[in-house]
Amino acid sequence: MKKIITYGTFDFIHRGHINILRRAQDLGDHLIVGLSTDKFNMTKGKQAYHNYEDRKLIIDAISYVDQVIPEYTWDQKITDVITHDIDTFVMGDDWKGEFDFLKAYCEVVYLPRTKGISSSAIRNSRLHSRND
Repeated sequence: MKKIITYGTFDFIHRGHINILRRAQDLGDHLIVGLSTDKFNMTKGKQAYHNYEDRKLIIDAISYVDQVIPEYTWDQKITDVITHDIDTFVMGDDWKGEFDFLKAYCEVVYLPRTKGISSSAIRNSRLHSRND
């Protein structure tokens, strides 16, 4: 069985998220999503609109996803790859080169992002609509 892993906050799920999850799952047999915890998001300077439990519920419901694990730190990726016997690590190409250190443990693939959609744009749009 070929295992794939990807990571993210996955707040305001949109077609870009679905596309990357679908394409990641197409690379193997079992897709694991490392979902950033609320505490970890705060250390990254992010605050998700939806809390971890709600985001996990949504990600768990996506048919491409086989398993969701919490992402607590940047540094856990090597441990996750080893512990879960990962064959391929997948991220969007906006992270190109950032996770090449994992090539010593598994294949690393950077998938093209879906054009015309971003979580930041959605978040900013929601913030502006609240203030109007």
